Amino acid sequence: MTGAWIFDLDDTLFAHREAVVAGITAYRHALGGAVAEADDDAEARRWHALEEEHYRRYLTGELDFEGQRRERARAFVAPFGIALDDAAASAWFDGYVARSEAVWRLHDDAVPLLRRLRAADPAVRFGIITNGDLAFQSRKLAAVGLGPWIDAVVASGEVGVRKPDPAIFRIACERLGVAPGDASYVGDRLQTDAIGAAGAGLLGVWIDRTDAATEAQLAEAAAAGVTRIRSLDELG
Repeated sequence: MTGAWIFDLDDTLFAHREAVVAGITAYRHALGGAVAEADDDAEARRWHALEEEHYRRYLTGELDFEGQRRERARAFVAPFGIALDDAAASAWFDGYVARSEAVWRLHDDAVPLLRRLRAADPAVRFGIITNGDLAFQSRKLAAVGLGPWIDAVVASGEVGVRKPDPAIFRIACERLGVAPGDASYVGDRLQTDAIGAAGAGLLGVWIDRTDAATEAQLAEAAAAGVTRIRSLDELG
């Protein structure tokens, strides 16, 4: 019996992508003008791309957490002829976060899985590993009611290493009091999450919610001993 189940947060348990799209769309319309008149789908895709770009810069240490937020805000409004200083960029991003927070939620299959796992083994431990800021991710856990389920949260911003570094997975196992071989890890990114976990000695599980895996990815997952699922309903 697995001693611990450890999860990625965004787009694994927490419906991050949906919150991002709803948040930026609502915020654009609240701002009005040319920003509001642009195409919703195109602007959501552009915002997502900026998130990927500048959050990666935060993870590599090029920017601090607030700095990557400011850069995302500046880059998003620049095509509309808007320039933001540091204070204005932070305020702009705060406005977006407020709209996003209004629709924060877990994926529908998250809590049912935790209940099944706990029913099967009342002693099972649950953890989170996230490449992000501990305070912000902890706000999410509290807001969606996930906090009481989780025995340990490990954030890259706190421990100084990030997925797929084996060290961050081992830190989580240590905090949960289990050996890596007695833990399973579930995440939505094949290399960063599932293969990274497998490399650290955990059972790696890749959740492919969009069922978009390529033949190359399937082969890569199989070679790494990674299990692919499309929903958390497939576990427990």
